[in-house]
Amino acid sequence: MSKEIAIRTGESSPPLLFRQVSPGPSDSTLQFRLLHFWNARKNVKGGPEIFLGVEMLMIDAEGTLAQGFIGQNRRSQYEKELERGRIYTLTNFYASNSKVMYHVADQRLVICISHDSALASDFEANCDLRGDLHDVVGHLKLVDGQALHQRPVLCTKDGSVSRKVTVHLQLKDGPVVNVYLWDEAAESFRLKFDASATTPTVLLVTTVNPKRLGGKLCLSSMSSSRVFLDEDVDPTSEYLTWLSANPSATSLVNPVEVVKAETLTISEIAAFLKREPAKVAYFDCIATIDDVKLGAEWYYIACKDCQTKLNRGPTTLLCPKCRNEDATALANYRVELSVYDNEEQCTFIILGDAGKELTGRKASELIDAYVQENGGDEAELEVPLPQCFIDTIGQTKKFRIKVSPYNFTSTRLSLTATKIISPAVLPPKNTPLSTPLSLLGAQNHRPGAEVGILEVAESSGSGTSATDDQTEAKRIKRSG
Repeated sequence: MSKEIAIRTGESSPPLLFRQVSPGPSDSTLQFRLLHFWNARKNVKGGPEIFLGVEMLMIDAEGTLAQGFIGQNRRSQYEKELERGRIYTLTNFYASNSKVMYHVADQRLVICISHDSALASDFEANCDLRGDLHDVVGHLKLVDGQALHQRPVLCTKDGSVSRKVTVHLQLKDGPVVNVYLWDEAAESFRLKFDASATTPTVLLVTTVNPKRLGGKLCLSSMSSSRVFLDEDVDPTSEYLTWLSANPSATSLVNPVEVVKAETLTISEIAAFLKREPAKVAYFDCIATIDDVKLGAEWYYIACKDCQTKLNRGPTTLLCPKCRNEDATALANYRVELSVYDNEEQCTFIILGDAGKELTGRKASELIDAYVQENGGDEAELEVPLPQCFIDTIGQTKKFRIKVSPYNFTSTRLSLTATKIISPAVLPPKNTPLSTPLSLLGAQNHRPGAEVGILEVAESSGSGTSATDDQTEAKRIKRSG
C-alpha cells in the first residue's frame, strides 16, 4: 500500500471504538472489518453521473456499524488495497456528520480518509477482533516441520495421527505464517495431500481465525474451515499459475530457519516426547556442559551432500540415503556431552556444524592437524578427542535440539544438538539443583539419562569421560 502498511504492536492506548469517535479531526487509531464498499455517484439531470468517491461499510469489535468514505482524489491510492472481510487499522482521520439521505449505518458519523491518514491491512491487525473470518491462500513451505522436497506422509496405517497439522504458509506478498489445521480441517488436508499424485504446492484455507500464540501471530482453522489444494478451486489455480511464473518464490527453506524454536528444559522436552505423536520438532535448551565422553569416536565419515554416515564398499564409500555408490566423504562431528540444567541431566550429541560452533574449528581441520603432528596415514591413526572439547566443560550454552521419530519410540532419551545458539546462563532455579552428574557415583545415575545416537551410527557402548581421566591423573600424581 502506497500510504502505509505496518504491523502495530505495543500501542500506548487501545484503538477507539466507533461509539467513542467525536466529530472533527483525530489522530487516534481505529480497527475495523471492512464488510462492503462501493462507488458513490451523484446523478445529474440531463448529464453524466459525477463520481464522488468510495463508500465503505465497517464493523468494530463491539459489532457497531459505521460508514467510511474515501474521496475521489484518494481513490487510486487506496481502492486497490480494499478487500471485503479484511481487517484494517486506520490512524489520522476526519469524522463528519452523515446526511440522513446517505445514512446506511448505526453510527451517525462518517469516518473519512484524510490527507495524512495511514490505513494498514495486516494479519496482525486481524487478531482478537470479532466478526466474520477470512480466507488465506499461499504456497507451502513446511508441513509438520518437514520440507517438501522429501514428501511428508501424514496418514499412518494405525491411525496414530495428531488432531492438528501445522503448516508454514508463504503468503504472496507477506511473511511465512503458521497455520494450525484442527480436527476435520486437519483430516481433510491429510487425505488430499496424500492422495495427490504430485506433492501439493498451494493451499487455501477458508475462515481462519488469527491468534497470538506465545507472542507470535498464527492462523487457526475453525469448524467451518475448508481446505483446498492446487487445482481444486479458481483461487488456488490462479495462485499456482502465478507461482509458475515466479519460480524463485518456491525456493526450499531450512525448517530451522522458519520454525521459531521454543525454549524448553530437558524435562519439558522429555515430557513432549511422551505425550506427542512422532514428528520432527526443534527446541532450544539452555544447559551446562558437565563432561565429555571419551573412548568413542568423536567424528564420523559423512556424505558431503546429505551428512549421512557413509558405508564402506569394496573400493568406494556408499551413501545409503543418496544411493550414491561413489560419495564424496567429509569428516563430521559426533561428540557426546554430559549436560545438566536446573531440573535434569542427560547427554547431548553434538553433530555437524554444532561442533564447529562450539570449538571454532571444523572436524577435518583438527584431524589434519593431528596427522601432521604425528605423521602416518589418517585412515590408520586413531585421533583422540581434541583438547578444545575438554575445554568446554563448565560452559553454559543455548543449544538447538532436534527430535525425530526415533526419539518417540526409543526407550532411552535421545537429544541431538544441531546448533549452538549462543552463550547463556541457567535461569534462576525454583528448587535446589541436584548434584551434577560428574559428582555422583555410577549408582546414582538416573535411569534413562544415558543417550543413544540419532540417525548416524550405533552407540559405541562403554567409554570413559574427560573428568574421569583428569581425576585418575590427579590420583596417580598424589600417589607418586
